Parts: sequence; structure tokens; C-alpha cells
Amino acid sequence: MRIIRYTDPSGQVHYGSETSGGEVVRIDGDVFGVHKVTASRAEVAKVLAPVAPAQIFCIGLNYRRHAEETNAKLPEYPVVFMKGVNAAANPGDPILIPRHLPSEEVDYECELAVVIGRPAKNVPRDRALDYVLGYTCANDVSARDWQIRFGGGQWCRGKTFDTFAPLGPCLVTPDEIPNPNALAIATVLNGERVQDWTTGDMIFDVPRLIEFLSGSTTLVPGTVILTGTPHGVGMARKPPLWLKPGDVVTIEIERIGRLTNPVAFESTAAAP
Repeated sequence: MRIIRYTDPSGQVHYGSETSGGEVVRIDGDVFGVHKVTASRAEVAKVLAPVAPAQIFCIGLNYRRHAEETNAKLPEYPVVFMKGVNAAANPGDPILIPRHLPSEEVDYECELAVVIGRPAKNVPRDRALDYVLGYTCANDVSARDWQIRFGGGQWCRGKTFDTFAPLGPCLVTPDEIPNPNALAIATVLNGERVQDWTTGDMIFDVPRLIEFLSGSTTLVPGTVILTGTPHGVGMARKPPLWLKPGDVVTIEIERIGRLTNPVAFESTAAAP
């Protein structure tokens, strides 16, 4: 099933199921619990990120070629950091380049996102995929200056600005993706393919990540796991390739689809 989350013309949030013909029918109930796919056509005013994340775990240096391009040693254990839920962004919404804490080095990262569907703790590898609600595209947008130089030695400051985790366009259930480590994955920037690889290059595959992250730790329903990016990131290019206002970034993953976001400057107005 291909699940989308959307607002109707009155602004109410719903879930729907996208048919093979592209029509969306309404889902009644809770996609993390009891729910039913109806025959009623959904009134989709705006497509949202397919989940409102409960928490966002991220994995760094999880593709062999990406570790090579950054001259990093292959990790013995998954490299874990987190993004705030504020970073989640909808398909089509702008990625905002920070201006209040200004960044001149905002980068793209195509990633496969895993959404946990039920409480998971101390999950063995051979049962890990049983806890997955679905998969979606993610862009682990990264302010490299804040990640590497200004963040006090931690990555989170440069990774968790508003809009730095676009998700979408839909959530594809595991019956349609039996092996999440056999998918083509790419980033297209202004029409040019700047990342183009396969999830088979992961150092720690999806079952291993769930096993590791759930160790002595409860992954609550709605947990999103960003599984790392392949080679081709902007900071590794010569000269570096940074996002700028007016750019359009698309993340493509086989069997899931395309997640597209424009790029703009953040407004520096204070929140009311």
C-alpha cells in the first residue's frame, strides 16, 4: 500500500491510500493501529509529509562510497545523531537556508527513511522488519559549517534547523518493498543527477539499524530512521556545491517515488 497524509479543503488532516491509477481513497482510523481503507475518494488539498515524526534518528557514514569520499574510517558501530521534529518538512515546501544563525554551506543528502509502526525494544535482527510501517524518501539537509565547525563537536546543530528533514511523497508498506537494501536512490539538483547509487551499499543494513537503535531503547510508533546517504554530497565536490535560493532538489528512490522541494532563505522575523 502507498499511504499519503494530506489536508482536505477545510484544513483537516487525513490519511489516504494511493491506487495504481493515482487516485487517493480515504483511510479511516489510525494507520499505527486499527484502520480501514475505504472506497471514498479523498479530497486532497495538500500532500503532507507521510508521518508527523515522534522522533527522528539519523545514521551518519553508512555508505561505503560516502565514507571513502569524506576520507572517513568505516565505523565499527552505527554513527547515530538526531534531528528535532521541527526539521520535518512537506513535499513541495521550501528548504529554508538559515539566516538568523546564518549558514553558507547547506548541503543535500538523499536518504531512505524507515518509519516504525509499533513499539520496538531489543528487537532481534531477524524480526526487525516486522516493526516497520513503511518507507519513504528523505533529504537529510545539512548546514556543514554548523555541523563541522560551529556545533561544539556535535552534528545536531547543523542538522536540525527548521525544514532540514523533508519527507515524502508517500509511505510504502513493506509488502511492496520486501528488501529495503536493494533500491536505487538518487538526488537531482536543478535537473542534474548529483547522487545516483543503491541502498545495497549500506554498511549497516536496515535490519541491523533497527536492532541497534532498539537496544535498551524503545522506538515508539512514528519513529523515523534516516539511514544514511551515498556518495556525491555537495561538500565532497571540488569546488563544493552548496544549495542556494532558487534551487530545486528532488530525492528519488525506486518503488517509492520523488520528493521535491525548492530552496529559499529563512525569514528572520521572530515567532509571535
